[in-house]
Amino acid sequence: MKFLCLPGAYGSAKNFKVQLGPLAEELEKRGLGSFTYSQGTFEVEPPVGWEDYFGSRPLYRFLDTSKGDAFETLRRLRHVPRGMNPEETMRQFKKAGDEENKNNASSSSEGEGESPHRPKADKTDWQTRAWRGALDGVFKTIEEDEEIDAIVGYSEGAMVGASLVLEEGLRFKRSGTPRRIKFAIFISGAPPLKFEGNGKIVPQLFDESGTVIDIPTYHIFGCDDAFLSSAVALFNVCDQENAMMYDHGLGHIVPRDVENVTLLGQFLGDFAPRVEREWKMKELQSSGDTNGKRGTSGGRPRLVHTRTGSETSETDDEEGAEKEYKREREMKMLSRARSFRGRSRGASLKGLAAAAVQAQAQAHVQTQGGQGQV
Repeated sequence: MKFLCLPGAYGSAKNFKVQLGPLAEELEKRGLGSFTYSQGTFEVEPPVGWEDYFGSRPLYRFLDTSKGDAFETLRRLRHVPRGMNPEETMRQFKKAGDEENKNNASSSSEGEGESPHRPKADKTDWQTRAWRGALDGVFKTIEEDEEIDAIVGYSEGAMVGASLVLEEGLRFKRSGTPRRIKFAIFISGAPPLKFEGNGKIVPQLFDESGTVIDIPTYHIFGCDDAFLSSAVALFNVCDQENAMMYDHGLGHIVPRDVENVTLLGQFLGDFAPRVEREWKMKELQSSGDTNGKRGTSGGRPRLVHTRTGSETSETDDEEGAEKEYKREREMKMLSRARSFRGRSRGASLKGLAAAAVQAQAQAHVQTQGGQGQV
């Protein structure tokens, strides 16, 4: 696979290549793929007080922030009350952001002496155009390199990447446009945004939209991430039969230490055959071939991680499928247990998402910045 790597806000292709370097080298060493790096098209200056935090200039964002940053509300997550589920947390911080934007607009109007007869700026239209421009820019990058078939996204880059995967699926359903991305690695991400018919862009949350990303995905985040809820909310809207998560036990960062990088290399190596099998199945489905053997999960063969390596198998009988399902869940829990360290070491393994959110709720988490990107 060839991964297109999308950095976080206030990042660059050059800086992200350094951040992702240890993990990329580990995956290349294992023959899992190659990496190419992109960046946003809008040059930005970091916030006041953070001038030396984000690395060497120039710095970029995927989102046009020249008229104000409607997407900076991710920062408000640290002020949302703890203990809510990820979806409710996302709704609360969006509500807080909408109220702040409304107050800012009101203050600006008063300062400019706005007349009631003067038409108000269409902020929704600007947001839509800004987001459309961000996605179109990434689509163009993919179109210019026919080898790209996977994505690594960090923070803002993960949100853009998830939205691109969602948009690819919608385009395929609407017009049959071939899909390019068959696998995505999301690091400290956020749920995808979708264009609605009313011109708005809406975060896709599981309890409202269900599963919206149907390709295999691997989710990397830390239990001390102040934006943990957004990463778990992204995981929740992905196909749970083909999604894995890894908690590196730290904050809003790209893991670079030897232990995490080695474990991620092992787990992603085990996960890779699933990606290829799922993609071949999608190709068969899109070509109308329904004569092949199918498993019991949505027409897909059941794929299994084993303790000795990566294996796949297919069954037609219900009992065999159930056994394979239990084995797969066991391996998922093993993956979570081995990667669940630090203050969360003693947490329940009934589900990493619930345990991680609980750990965040109980701890007074301070954002750790994430190697200079958000």
